[in-house]
Amino acid sequence: MTGSGWFEEAIHAHATQKLEVTEVLYRSQTPHQKVVIFENPTFGRVMTLDDVVQVTEGDEFIYHEMMAHVPILAHGAVSDVLIVGGGDGGLLEEVLKHPVEHATMVEIDHGVVDLARRYLPSICKGAFEDPRTELVITDGAQFVAETDSRYDVILIDSTDPIGPGEALFRHGFYAGCKRCLKPGGILVTQNGVAFVQGEELTASWRHFNALFTDPAAYAVAVPTYIWGFMALGWASDETEHRRRTLETITGRYAAVGLDTRYYNPEIHLGAFALPTYMKELMR
Repeated sequence: MTGSGWFEEAIHAHATQKLEVTEVLYRSQTPHQKVVIFENPTFGRVMTLDDVVQVTEGDEFIYHEMMAHVPILAHGAVSDVLIVGGGDGGLLEEVLKHPVEHATMVEIDHGVVDLARRYLPSICKGAFEDPRTELVITDGAQFVAETDSRYDVILIDSTDPIGPGEALFRHGFYAGCKRCLKPGGILVTQNGVAFVQGEELTASWRHFNALFTDPAAYAVAVPTYIWGFMALGWASDETEHRRRTLETITGRYAAVGLDTRYYNPEIHLGAFALPTYMKELMR
């Protein structure tokens, strides 16, 4: 399937971004959402869901490295990880760089996983075939409400709170995540671009504040998601995880032998230093 032109995303009521489309590789409707995969000269292959950019070959490493390595290295003893969403496999691939014993990925749309395997192999890199991976095709909110499993780290790699992702921003879902965490566990969530989607960060932080001892957020600059820092929500009942020293994180980073392009121990610590406008959203 071929085509050309421009893809336009209305990230905000009064702001859009445009990406040149040199070739459309796939366009269809799964039972849950509209999926388009196209080529862009700068970002490579781009996957959109319901006309919103979800992942690009060019900059996926930034978001995925920061969502995976910050909580796992802050924790320091992770064996079991739960990923909710993340059908492209990029986050799973980063998690599996650590000596985890088990990584469960709960994705509502099997079609996205199949398309990632076919069209985005440079992102998932065989992560779905890793023997430590368990892929569960079901609703994430239902899974955390019912599972008997417990996790050291839970990562919510969701879309924005529309369509299939809407349930993943509610108090009941976060309460279910807390139920599934082992003592001292960490929850990290995708909370949008705070400058234009501030309500996502505010709502999640208020739920975290009601449920956890240490509610917070950290920031990452992802070129695809323009208009400022993307916010990653953070929640744990262990206050020391967020306050690890540079020496501790550096030692853990070296011990794992990570090869990263964005994440490093200095970025890890600095990401929790938020600009004032983001702090003001967390009240």
